[in-house]
Amino acid sequence: MKKGPRLRILFHFFSSLSLMMEYTNKTRRSLRVSTPFSFSSSSYSPSLMPSPSLPTVVQGPCAACKVLRRRCTDTCSLAPYFPPSEQLKFVIAHKVFGASNIVKALQELPESKRADAVSSMVYEANVRIHDPVYGCAGAISKLQKQLNDLQAELAVTQAELLIMQCQQQQQNDIASFYDRDLGSD
Repeated sequence: MKKGPRLRILFHFFSSLSLMMEYTNKTRRSLRVSTPFSFSSSSYSPSLMPSPSLPTVVQGPCAACKVLRRRCTDTCSLAPYFPPSEQLKFVIAHKVFGASNIVKALQELPESKRADAVSSMVYEANVRIHDPVYGCAGAISKLQKQLNDLQAELAVTQAELLIMQCQQQQQNDIASFYDRDLGSD
């Protein structure tokens, strides 16, 4: 392959990568701002976008409804746990558990325990994405091993400290013995 086509492929790769990053940054924004301006996708440029002096904040759907592209109602069971500003939180949980399973799990719990359950599901999903084989069990195992290693290191350090204290005590006893012996002569 010649340099020209290779450079062209790299250019297209990096330009598509920058477009994906731009799209990701747009979807991570927590507030939807309504402006009197409209932009077509072909003429959009971040540097040319006018910024309104006072944006009008529109309360959008919860993160779950936004991801699932459905209308968020006042009775949405996921809205209290997945606010619009935490869309990534729902995306991670949805990827592993699915929306219907999340809703079922929350409906089976009392209201006071649902927030903790959502936190647990998001944590489990995040760990499961990073370690698909072991998930939380792998993370717990690693932490348990680390804890055991640190406890062993602490025991060794305490033993060394005790040995040093005993040696210091012996030196003090020997010194006081010689002081008494020399003092009696």
